[in-house]
Amino acid sequence: MRFLHISDLHIGKVVNDFSMLEDQRFLLGQIAGIAEENRVDAVVIAGDVYDRAIPSGEAVTVFDRFLTELSSCGIGVLMISGNHDSPERLSFGRKLLKGQGIHIAGVQEEGLITVEFWEPEPGSPRKQILTQFVLLPFLKPSQMDASASEEAVKKALAGYWEEEKRAGKKKKNRVLVTHFFVTDSGREPELSDSETTVHVGGLDNVDASVFAGFDYTALGHIHKPQQVGGHPIWYAGSPLKYSFGETGQDKCALLVTLGAEGLSEVKPILLRPMREMRKVSGSLKELLDQGSGERREDYIQAILSDQGELIDPIGTLRSVYPNIMQILRKTKEQEGEREAFETSVSRQLLKKRDGLSLFEDFYREVRGEELTLEEKEFMGNLVKELEGAGI
Repeated sequence: MRFLHISDLHIGKVVNDFSMLEDQRFLLGQIAGIAEENRVDAVVIAGDVYDRAIPSGEAVTVFDRFLTELSSCGIGVLMISGNHDSPERLSFGRKLLKGQGIHIAGVQEEGLITVEFWEPEPGSPRKQILTQFVLLPFLKPSQMDASASEEAVKKALAGYWEEEKRAGKKKKNRVLVTHFFVTDSGREPELSDSETTVHVGGLDNVDASVFAGFDYTALGHIHKPQQVGGHPIWYAGSPLKYSFGETGQDKCALLVTLGAEGLSEVKPILLRPMREMRKVSGSLKELLDQGSGERREDYIQAILSDQGELIDPIGTLRSVYPNIMQILRKTKEQEGEREAFETSVSRQLLKKRDGLSLFEDFYREVRGEELTLEEKEFMGNLVKELEGAGI
């Protein structure tokens, strides 16, 4: 059994006022090509398919194209909802799509959704290896009448393991697909700047021991690809870089192979984006001189060393870096030679946004959902009061 593990697509995400849809469309096409080239049985998507609970029409179209491409190649799809997804919206058409080999666990149900694949054992055509996927979508503790995520996950898996005991000791490979902040005896995974809704060191933590018994656990939620301790538990990470804190990361899809003895191999396959996200530094003149070449279309964070006043530096740099996202000014503090960085462009962009729009963006990032009409009206009145009071 061979499958491709990906997660945290965040289709429709906007980074520094730049839509990532074109880049995401390119990467999803690349992932479909990798899946076909490696003749995988399925592509596993471990949550956060969309960046918002109510995705745009364009985002839905991009994902529809990806699913259609996989289905036309006879490749199955197994996906769950993450904390950014609307479980109900992601589950739309679930029963119809099941007939096309697309299995969706959006809404947490009483029993976990399982999907089985049979493969002939190498060298023994008459023997079959059974691989069972268990789909556990992201859920809040309150949904399981629990006080913390770990307790909720234990309760959600309890029924599955009880059923397995009743079924006997039938040999099979078990793969869990889920979306949580998983720790290894208190050791936390490495985070990225773009993970705005991950809560560290609290009630959202789930210890790796909870997943004992699974041959492989396919995780989503963390944007840096990594293994959790020495366990057969992996984060695939996001396929794209969504912050300048991720410039040093290699993004990948995980090619997972299971055999008669369980997990055989986890092979990271590097993904090549349409545009890289990178940092450049120097004086304005130096950066203008360096701006020609194949990589001028990349998403750029420019760190300027100029000490004097500059007139429209971002407009000037955009003539050679059309996708520049951010400018930082590098200054020398009076005490010693320690460097400090001051964000200028972000502040300029914020000035162009009204208070209600900024709060809507903040609420969307933190809660993963939109304000209701009543909440929007209340916040609009509150913002007006604060602005009127000069706050």
